[in-house]
Amino acid sequence: MEIRVLRYFLTVAREGNITAAANFLHLTQPTLSRQIKDLEKELGKQLLIRKSHNVSLTPEGMLLRKRAEEILAMVDKTEAEFTSIENTVSGDIYVGGGETQAIRDIAEIIKDLRDDYPGIHFHLYSGNAEDVTERLDKGLLDFGILIQPADLSKYNYINLPGKDIWGVIMPKDCPLAAKKVIEKKDLLHLPLIFSRQAMSPHPSGNEFADWFGEDFDKLDVVTTFNLVYNASILVEAGVGYAVTLDNLADTSEDSRLCFRPLSPRLESGLNIIWKKYQVFSPAAELFLKEVQKRFS
Repeated sequence: MEIRVLRYFLTVAREGNITAAANFLHLTQPTLSRQIKDLEKELGKQLLIRKSHNVSLTPEGMLLRKRAEEILAMVDKTEAEFTSIENTVSGDIYVGGGETQAIRDIAEIIKDLRDDYPGIHFHLYSGNAEDVTERLDKGLLDFGILIQPADLSKYNYINLPGKDIWGVIMPKDCPLAAKKVIEKKDLLHLPLIFSRQAMSPHPSGNEFADWFGEDFDKLDVVTTFNLVYNASILVEAGVGYAVTLDNLADTSEDSRLCFRPLSPRLESGLNIIWKKYQVFSPAAELFLKEVQKRFS
C-alpha cells in the first residue's frame, strides 16, 4: 500500500467524483481509476460504490478513509520533523486539549518561542480527554492539555497553574439566574447538558460525581457535549442548562446567557502531558524545556 495511492484515495473520497479528483491531482481519469481498482484488489475489498456521476464510500472505504487520514498525518509530521533536524529552530509542534483558560499560559509560551524562533509552527487540536489521549498515543500529537480528573498513569506531566471553576450556563431571564451560586438541589429536576468528561468514570475519581454524591445518577442529562460552543447554542434554544467550566462560553453583558458557579465551590486542576520515553523533534524539545522552566 503506497502513501501516494492513499492520497489519491482520500482525494476521491473528498471530491466524490473520479473525474474531479483526477483533475485536482493532475492525472488522467483512467489512470486514477486504475490506481483505485489496484488498491481495492490489494485489500481484497470494494472501497467505492460507483454511479454514473459520482462515487460514495462502502463501509470498508469509510474505514480506510479514517486510517488513511491518520497514516498521512503521521507521515507529514515525520517528514516535517526530519526536515527540522537540519535547523533546530524550525519545525511543527502539535498540541491538543480541551476548552480551558489554561491555553492562555500556553499561548504566552507560543508567542515567546515564535518571537525567538519564527520557523516554529504550532498546530492546535481541540477535543476532550479521550480524543486527546488517543491522538497522543498514536503519535499525532506531541503534547496534551487535560482537565482533571484524568488518568495520567501512562504519561509524563506537569501541573499547570490556576484552576477551572465548574458552574452552570443558563439564560439570563430564567428564575435560576437570580441566584449567585447553584446548589445540588437546584439541578435535581432540571434538564441538563453535561460535559462528557464530567460524566465519565476515572481511575482517579470523578470530582463532579463526588460533589453530587448519591444523587448523581438521578440527574436528567438530556445531552452531552465535548465543546462548549455547541452546548451554549443548546442552552439558548431552551434544551437545558449546561454544566461546564467558566470563561468558555460568551456570557458577556450583550449575551443572552450567564454563568453561575456551583456551591460548594468545585474546581479542576490542569496538566500538560506527553508520552513516556517520547523522542521529540528539536522544536518540541524546545517547547518542553520552556514549559518545564515556567511551571515545574
